[in-house]
Amino acid sequence: MGTDTRILVINPGSTSTKIAIYQQEKVIFLKTIKHVPEVLHKFEKITDQYEYRKNIIYEEMKSADVPLETIDAVIGRGGLVKPIKSGVYRVNEAMRKDLLECKRGEHASNLGALIAHDIAKMLPSAGAFIADPVVVDELQPLARYSGHPLFERRSIFHALNQKAIARSHAKSIMKKYEDLNLIVVHLGGGITVGAHQKGKVIDVNQGLDGDGPFSPERSGSLPVGQLLKVAFSGLYSYEKMSEMIVGKGGMMAYLGTSDAYVAEREAKEGDEKYLRVMEAMAYQVAKEIGAMATVLKGMVDGILITGGIANSKWFCNMVIERVYRIAPVYVYPGQDEMGALAENALLALNGEIEIKEYK
Repeated sequence: MGTDTRILVINPGSTSTKIAIYQQEKVIFLKTIKHVPEVLHKFEKITDQYEYRKNIIYEEMKSADVPLETIDAVIGRGGLVKPIKSGVYRVNEAMRKDLLECKRGEHASNLGALIAHDIAKMLPSAGAFIADPVVVDELQPLARYSGHPLFERRSIFHALNQKAIARSHAKSIMKKYEDLNLIVVHLGGGITVGAHQKGKVIDVNQGLDGDGPFSPERSGSLPVGQLLKVAFSGLYSYEKMSEMIVGKGGMMAYLGTSDAYVAEREAKEGDEKYLRVMEAMAYQVAKEIGAMATVLKGMVDGILITGGIANSKWFCNMVIERVYRIAPVYVYPGQDEMGALAENALLALNGEIEIKEYK
């Protein structure tokens, strides 16, 4: 590819869709399309929204001052496909089928590949891709054991951001990601803590509905015996129990808000309840970091903290004071999923990394 490679990036969220056009590493068009909740609620499943969202995106692109025929690739945020190795994957029929059938759950990111595929078909010479979806699975065999053979631990985490931050950090210290042992912490609506050993995430908490620290809207690990009693009490439906775990768990359950900024403000203004909940969340994050240090047998080159809540020095310091003796701590606030997707597509188009086939 030449020096003017153009990549369309599509990142669907629960209530919005971010789109961007990159020329090489530079953003030349960026838009966040906010969707009307009442319109989205009309669709029975999240995947039913894809025609609706695709048409809006296509109209937005036409209004951008970028000729559509100059787009070389379309890359979408990867969804809940089969567990796969880290990398860039071409969107094929097998992937589309799995995403449309929602075999592994519903999530707005499932729309990324579907929309990318359809928009790429409208363009003269663009391929459709995904990179590092949340189901990237590099777990070592021991990490898959839970405590009962019916329940195998699964790898669902912020793979795209964790991998991008780890690679960026390695570059900043003039090392290769594949030569380092890192613990990467993503602090967002969900929280995941991954043990990166020489370029592979060999253990990570299942941050969607599995285990680990509680987060702004997810409960994380819960006491199993108590969970069983509540589940079979007859007071709650399956849907209500699911909401307790994802969506209305964690901070939301304790405080009635999932906004970490609001919770921090209230805590600083002297509200003891808000302070205790935020301290408890930091405590659980630090405990998970400690656990991942044992996975790496204490050989940790750095602890990297990223995600939206990493913008809060106050919260990060509550974590750091418990873990700084393990390894140096580096804070990279926010996340650049769009940039990470564009970078992956560019590397693939330039032949620097392999384009994998989903099977």
